[in-house]
Amino acid sequence: MRNYDLSPLYRATVGFDRFADLMDRALTADGTQPTYPPYNIEKVAENDYRISVAVAGFADSELSVEVKEGALIVSASKGESDEGKKYLHRGIATRAFERRFTLADHVKVTGATHADGMLHIDLVREVPEALKPRRIEIAGGSTKTIEATKETVEA
Repeated sequence: MRNYDLSPLYRATVGFDRFADLMDRALTADGTQPTYPPYNIEKVAENDYRISVAVAGFADSELSVEVKEGALIVSASKGESDEGKKYLHRGIATRAFERRFTLADHVKVTGATHADGMLHIDLVREVPEALKPRRIEIAGGSTKTIEATKETVEA
């Protein structure tokens, strides 16, 4: 695996610390990232996104969705309700988990729904008016013609 040195990026830029940290984490992440629970990230419209997490076996009260320090944190913990049950095969994983998603600037969580074993989290990117492109009108000006007189030419 290659190691990338991002220190020139830190020396030559101001205000890109979050981006540099994100790149550093992505490049140094090992292949042992957790795969539970499975999830999808979907682009619904130009500025709308949806994260769908498979949470079969969890009730609404056992799930938690929060936004903290530019990250979306989805977590769940299952209570001990299996007392007295005897499984012949247990294939539905209901172990506790925490999944983090780093959010870009101006991305806001608008809501979450839990139905049919899926947790859907809706997000929207709200670009402030100051950052949106704007058209600058070009004013049509009249050009003034200066005519030279005989006296100014002889001088």
